[in-house]
Amino acid sequence: MRFHDLKISPVYFDDIRVGLKRFEIRKNDRDFKVGDVVELKEWCLGSYTGRAFEVRITYITDYVQSQDYVVFGFEIIAIPCLRGGL
Repeated sequence: MRFHDLKISPVYFDDIRVGLKRFEIRKNDRDFKVGDVVELKEWCLGSYTGRAFEVRITYITDYVQSQDYVVFGFEIIAIPCLRGGL
């Protein structure tokens, strides 16, 4: 298991927050694996907002993705930072 920090824009962060989004499409430059933990840190206008989710990758596929991209499904395991509110 590895740990990854990733930026995420507010529109996608909010979709996770309200339960609409439980996947990410990402360039696989980090060799993502099922079981890896990802901290999705909200990034807006060139800086972190202080809001974040910690998620565990539960599924990965590259089906019909651009070269070197994957889709990974995840489950939320923690809300490590609440600065700025959820």
